[in-house]
Amino acid sequence: MAIYRVMYYSTVTVGSGGRITIPQEMRDDLQLEDGDTLTARLESSETGQKQLTIWKQKDG
Repeated sequence: MAIYRVMYYSTVTVGSGGRITIPQEMRDDLQLEDGDTLTARLESSETGQKQLTIWKQKDG
């Protein structure tokens, strides 16, 4: 199991069609390019709190 550390937080706004914009700093750090595919996972705690985790698969 991997342990991740928080690098930074950002606030995003949900737009039309449920679209969100990933902040430029995060896109640069992930080296995202047009057409890249990301994986999204929705997690829920026992108290009902939910979080969305999105990641780019490791290249190679």
